Amino acid sequence: MRHGRGEIDIIAVRDDVVAICEVKTRQSAAFGTAGDAMTREKCRTVRLAAVGWAREHAIQVARLRFDVALITGTRLEIIEDAF
Repeated sequence: MRHGRGEIDIIAVRDDVVAICEVKTRQSAAFGTAGDAMTREKCRTVRLAAVGWAREHAIQVARLRFDVALITGTRLEIIEDAF
């Protein structure tokens, strides 16, 4: 989902928390891991898009949690509350 200059990959709701999840994939770690792509600037862009989306949908910003799903080859790692 696009919002402003950013993009939100996954929006999930459980109880009173809205999880915004950024997904990064790599076929292998030969040229860096999926986690290497989560720069400060990328985190900032995702956060700004999420806050804008939350405001549009009247969701309290305090309910947002930022997760990252890292996929390298067939390995999946999910980091809750990553940034």
